[in-house]
Amino acid sequence: MIPNSTLIEKLKEEKELWDLFTKKEEYNPPILDEYERFPYYLSSSRDIFEPKVSKYLIENGFKPEYPDGKEFAVCLTHDIDVIKESNFRYALNSFRAVTKGNIKEALRNFTYAINKRSHPYWNFREIIKLEEQYGATSSFYFLALEPGEQNYDYDLQTLRDDIRYIDARGWEVGLHGGHRSYNNYEDLYKKKEKLEAVLGKNIIGYRNHYLRFRTPETWELLSKAGFKYDTTFGYNDCAGFRNGMCHPFRPINLKTGKEIDIVEIPLTIMDCTLLRDYMRLDFNGSWEITKKLIDSVAKYNGVITILWHNTYMLDENLEFYKKILNYCYEKDAWMASGKDMTEWWEQ
Repeated sequence: MIPNSTLIEKLKEEKELWDLFTKKEEYNPPILDEYERFPYYLSSSRDIFEPKVSKYLIENGFKPEYPDGKEFAVCLTHDIDVIKESNFRYALNSFRAVTKGNIKEALRNFTYAINKRSHPYWNFREIIKLEEQYGATSSFYFLALEPGEQNYDYDLQTLRDDIRYIDARGWEVGLHGGHRSYNNYEDLYKKKEKLEAVLGKNIIGYRNHYLRFRTPETWELLSKAGFKYDTTFGYNDCAGFRNGMCHPFRPINLKTGKEIDIVEIPLTIMDCTLLRDYMRLDFNGSWEITKKLIDSVAKYNGVITILWHNTYMLDENLEFYKKILNYCYEKDAWMASGKDMTEWWEQ
């Protein structure tokens, strides 16, 4: 259940928490990063690993419930940015493998170049098989870009069978909006229709590419376009709780004073934030942060949202994802897609 209006009114009395919950500091900020995002390093709220707003709600009578009496939930998600490297990259990888005497690796990269379905990023069915072992489902967010658009990598039509397979198995297909979608209704709606035409049914879930987001305008655009939930709302440069929430919520537009008709399932952990691009932690350091966040969400009966790209389902990164699944399974979490999570919370 979404926190009720009485609790929200009570929260307004706590100015610091209210400003954090509504992200007042993100309205018309003087500085943004190169992708027009509001990053963690600009935030005045530094205790990002503590879900302070959710803690307050729980202490004041908020009692979320989950299927089968589970104590907390894990929203598993995958952004599909890339399904195949360029042939030049494969050739380069093959050459490097040969110089190291690794003929097996050289042949593997050659195979990737000539047979796209052998590529390790074309791994949707393997991801489903893995998650199925833990009684989990997840969401796959696909780009619906046109040739020539920034980061265009694949034609949705080439993935039609896979997209419909994902849906038929009970996993979710959602939209991964392009670089302009977060701030352009026409672009957003066009991409939604394009993906729906391939899937053959309506979609309800969304996350924007590069986590590009504008508070509160992106929520308003998503609601207008017919989405039921968003799960973009997390920092790109640090794991944690962007607005102090570890529960799904309906955002408040401070400009109008009204609740926006969309559910936000806030993003908590993104793979490349921990392991490569931003925090740059090693395996053990990444796990310590991840475990701390999972334990905190469990303590407050919340939802932790994990973003693990299909490109991170290899080698050590795959083992890390398995470690997350196993730990949450042992803690008896409900592990589900954003769609399932939203439908449950809206009951």
